[in-house]
Amino acid sequence: MIEVYIDGASSGNPGLSGAGIFIKGNDILEEYSIPLGIMNNHEAEFHAFIKALEICHKKAYQIISVRTDSKIVCDSVEKQFIKRENFKPLLEMAFEFIPSFDLFFIKWIPSKQNQHADRLAKAAIHKN
Repeated sequence: MIEVYIDGASSGNPGLSGAGIFIKGNDILEEYSIPLGIMNNHEAEFHAFIKALEICHKKAYQIISVRTDSKIVCDSVEKQFIKRENFKPLLEMAFEFIPSFDLFFIKWIPSKQNQHADRLAKAAIHKN
């Protein structure tokens, strides 16, 4: 199983944003700091999730467990629903990737357990 830690960060709301993705598994350690342009923090969290799914799909990982400190991302995926209209297209994009995995899990974790992805996301802000 591949563990995928994700975080989105924004320097303002909205402001310059970045995605941090840390992937680990048997003999796998990958880090990504992806600049996202200007968006709010929740949008950055969703984009980090989508980018992580895209990376895992391209690498043909079959069993992934996504870990996030974003309640809105985790709850939206688990419920397959989100109230805010502007986030619906982002959730739909995520659900285009999820069926490509043999097994997919998502779990909410406290911020202190997601510090690696947080550092990567903050570094991505400076790459904009």
